[in-house]
Amino acid sequence: MAPPLALTLGEPAGIGPEIVLLAWRARAAAGLPAFCAVGDPDLLCRRAAALGLDVPVVACTASEAEELFEHALPVHPNGVAATAAPGHPDESSAPSVLQSLEQAVHLVRAGIASALVTAPLAKSVLYRADFPFPGHTEYLAAQCAAPGTLAPRPVMMIWSPLLAVVPATIHVPLAEVPRLVTVELLVETGRIVARDMRDRFGIAKPRLAFAGLNPHAGEKGALGAEDEAVVRPAVDALRDAGIDARGPLPADTLFHPEARATYDVAIGMYHDQVLIPAKTLAFHDGVNVTLGLPFVRTSPDHGTAFDIAGTGKADPSSLIAALKLARRLSTADAAARAPERAGA
Repeated sequence: MAPPLALTLGEPAGIGPEIVLLAWRARAAAGLPAFCAVGDPDLLCRRAAALGLDVPVVACTASEAEELFEHALPVHPNGVAATAAPGHPDESSAPSVLQSLEQAVHLVRAGIASALVTAPLAKSVLYRADFPFPGHTEYLAAQCAAPGTLAPRPVMMIWSPLLAVVPATIHVPLAEVPRLVTVELLVETGRIVARDMRDRFGIAKPRLAFAGLNPHAGEKGALGAEDEAVVRPAVDALRDAGIDARGPLPADTLFHPEARATYDVAIGMYHDQVLIPAKTLAFHDGVNVTLGLPFVRTSPDHGTAFDIAGTGKADPSSLIAALKLARRLSTADAAARAPERAGA
């Protein structure tokens, strides 16, 4: 039997703690795998009481979570209290958030947990506490770097049964995108996507569709030189490497049903170019997946929702989808790595 999933609580003032509680309550109906929350057990007890949720919370080690999961929500304590009230974020809870992340990564890398699932965090709160990374994705990559080596390059994917998308650049100002999009970046992104779609998603020959940077994919240079000078050479290099890649393609016609049937992943040049259609089509069951890491990490595709935190209005659907996908991908990942472990 696979180890449980490690699930962080995210920003204490957001909806993270309550969607964790709601996901556990839906465990049987949703067919969820066992998971162990990593964080402050008292936070979950307080939030359950405030919302009137009958959820028994049990502090335990992650290795005990499997046997407890059916009857109680197992929580691996992080040893740091989370004090922020729902809807009122403050930096006092940043140490608890960061300690939960660090412990959850350790559990996964040690094989005590099979994959990492993260509830939404508030980057602005962490920034005020001197968090040096743009977000979860970059932090996790840094945690995976061995001493004296470069961190693996993480790739953010938003996945749903309807559409999977990857932004080649993530949390950067739009004005910086043309400078940051290079042939090397797109080739590396395409290789990582193709590999993980094969090894973890089970697609033997993934089909990648690259959106152009400019309107109409640049109209052969009339509307911008980047698509012919950068995107097309990158696609050609991927094709030469045996990867099924197409582009640059006009982004405005890339996401209707007939177009989506022709590819497995759409790779865009910037965040909103591909996340807007992904979240429009599948806001409640979309999952944020980090490719390129040595372990599986998923997350809901929404944020902290401070405006509804503590009101009982939070929807756990995206977290439930993230938990299910984490189990699926970690099982496939373990199978794909079995031959290399056998030869070690």
